[in-house]
Amino acid sequence: MATKHDQILEHIENLPVGVKISVRGIAKELQVSEGTAYRAIKEAETNGLVSTIQRVGTIRIERKMKESIEKLTFKEVVKVIEGDVLGGDKGLDKILNKFIIGAMTEKSMLRYITPGSLMIVGDREGVQRLALRNGAAVLLTGGFDVSEEIRQLADEVEMPILRTTYDTFTVATMINRAISDQLIKKDIMLVGDIQTAMDQTHYMYLKDTVEDYQKLAQSTHHSRFPVVNRTKRLMGIVTSKDIIGKQLHQTIDKVMTKNPRQVKAHMSVASVGHMMIWDGLEVMPVVEDDLTLIGIVSRQDVMKAMQLAQKQPQVANTISDEIAAEIIEKEPAGNGQSQESVYTFNVSPQMVSGMGTMAFGVLSEIIAEVSHRAMFKNHRKNSVVEQVSLYYFKLIQIESDVEIRPRILEMGRRSAKLDIEVFIENILVAKAVVLSQLMEKP
Repeated sequence: MATKHDQILEHIENLPVGVKISVRGIAKELQVSEGTAYRAIKEAETNGLVSTIQRVGTIRIERKMKESIEKLTFKEVVKVIEGDVLGGDKGLDKILNKFIIGAMTEKSMLRYITPGSLMIVGDREGVQRLALRNGAAVLLTGGFDVSEEIRQLADEVEMPILRTTYDTFTVATMINRAISDQLIKKDIMLVGDIQTAMDQTHYMYLKDTVEDYQKLAQSTHHSRFPVVNRTKRLMGIVTSKDIIGKQLHQTIDKVMTKNPRQVKAHMSVASVGHMMIWDGLEVMPVVEDDLTLIGIVSRQDVMKAMQLAQKQPQVANTISDEIAAEIIEKEPAGNGQSQESVYTFNVSPQMVSGMGTMAFGVLSEIIAEVSHRAMFKNHRKNSVVEQVSLYYFKLIQIESDVEIRPRILEMGRRSAKLDIEVFIENILVAKAVVLSQLMEKP
């Protein structure tokens, strides 16, 4: 008989796509505790059966298969940036190696241009021509067009000219994330990657005896074994605690723990580790959908796998990460008016648009990061930005030293409102009101 946990998972899997579910509803319908329903729903979310949408709830979704871009071609870039092709169609199948932001002089950028690279630039025909002649493709931001001469040159060298309406920061972030996907050294680690295979798994049958258990424990130096029937279907698990004080001739089916927690090979190691720690389990059987035993996984295996994953680089930093790293916190001036922190950063060429001023998307990103830091420092609360109302009073030039002063206006149990002011040399250049959702646990 399946456990309540498995019954809930089966119930969720049989629900139509789009149906809304809740912990209380599942608990009432299946006559289980809300804690059991909650853990099953979280596992269903891990397995891709449901998704939690803010202000909507938990929804049954179609299970998504893993998708990845094996090679990032310029044709894939067009999809990533939601753009169009202006010329050089024959080069769309070529592979993108790196991208360059054209925010410097032509002489300075020449050393960065390599064959197969992508020059992100605005309405600068000289840069467009320079990139194409050196084997690079061109991406125009801001929706600009190109001259007929540039189109012909792109067709001649067979390197594409792409166009998008997004600003430089936004498209660079999109492309950087797509490139980062290729730098992933391995997929998310699954139970199937670390489990002890069936031919190396020690298990017992229902009619084996306590004496058989003792012999197996002595020969293997283990104390926990899955119990199966003759068709290898998982029926229980037996541990040293179960056989204490039992007669040697007593059969395992009389002393074992029935309906034990089990895992599937496609489940993530992280989610299984959480289950094992939550329930205090040292070993979990790995089964097929019909509960046929295919191996075991131990807590030691899980911990080793998670430690190894943490030591290995998974993805490259995004541009957002790079910009966030440039934000420095300093103590506010001792004027007695505010005890809030002050954050500073210098506007680097990476942060500007083709016009040499800070991109709107960059400032939005920085304000979101500052609001997150301010909430955590002052109230030890993790937060997620839900809405930003940003007002630009003056353009922010390249190489400017910018100061950001956050102030918490309202603070509730689940949300907070912040006022964030942006200064250059004590002159207010931008202002934002940020609404954030708060996490209950930091």
